[in-house]
Amino acid sequence: MSALAPTVQAWFTEHLLTQRQASPRTVVAYRDTLRMLLAFAQARTGKAPSQLDVADVDAALIAAFLTHLEQERHNSARTRNARLAAIRSLYRYAALRHPEHAQLIQRVLAIPGKRHDRSDVSFLQPEEVDALLAAPDRSTWTGRRDHALLVLAVQTGLRVSELTGLGSHDIQLGSGPHVRCTGKGRKDRATPLTAHTVAVLREWMKERAASSADPLFVTSRGGPLSTDAVQWLVAKYAGTAAKECPSIAAKTVSPHALRHTCAMNLLHSGVDVAVIALWLGCAARRSCRIARLAGRDERSYLWI
Repeated sequence: MSALAPTVQAWFTEHLLTQRQASPRTVVAYRDTLRMLLAFAQARTGKAPSQLDVADVDAALIAAFLTHLEQERHNSARTRNARLAAIRSLYRYAALRHPEHAQLIQRVLAIPGKRHDRSDVSFLQPEEVDALLAAPDRSTWTGRRDHALLVLAVQTGLRVSELTGLGSHDIQLGSGPHVRCTGKGRKDRATPLTAHTVAVLREWMKERAASSADPLFVTSRGGPLSTDAVQWLVAKYAGTAAKECPSIAAKTVSPHALRHTCAMNLLHSGVDVAVIALWLGCAARRSCRIARLAGRDERSYLWI
């Protein structure tokens, strides 16, 4: 067995899982990157992944792999940069374990990310929000569930992974109503709830009649909703809402667009950008970036 195989194993088990306590989504993304890289290296070198050494996967091979992602797999520059970030993480860890390959590792870490254009982000105007929230058929159980989910998403700006991860115990509807969640970086935060959101959630939780440990939003079979399911239902209701509010048809409506909508509602209400960043669970550098963009096109605020 080469030096690379035990290094990759230790990177996953010691570094990502134990030291960094990376989220399952991060681990899966890094795993997929390594799978593709090792398969590419095997095709280039003729060596099985277990026989590859650190010297076999050098800067030239990694650069060729990144080109392969863009030209043959048709990945975007953003995806290419995400794959490169995973590789850099591995090689920063390898630098501590294999100082004999310091020069090779430094050349890999020096591979630059690729510049790319930022696409305009979508957010909904008040009349579009009203049309979207009216789209679910509230005479059905799933319609009432979806209405409650959409109301919560628009008002709080929770990420889709935060919405699907909510348990009934995370909702507090008494004095000082709020929702608690664990966001990026395993940071806990509490987001206040408006009277309207409280009323909708109170009715849903009464109908749900679940124990405090159960998921807040579930499928018809009782399992937790997946992020893909939430993305699908948001797109479905956007299509329905477009019949009553045609301007929605020109926008990309996704769970993250509802997060942007929450940010714009807060901004238009006069809330300071630093408070908006805290509300949405953004890193401090994000609020500084938003502040620097103050006074420009309002879409500039939506980097959060």
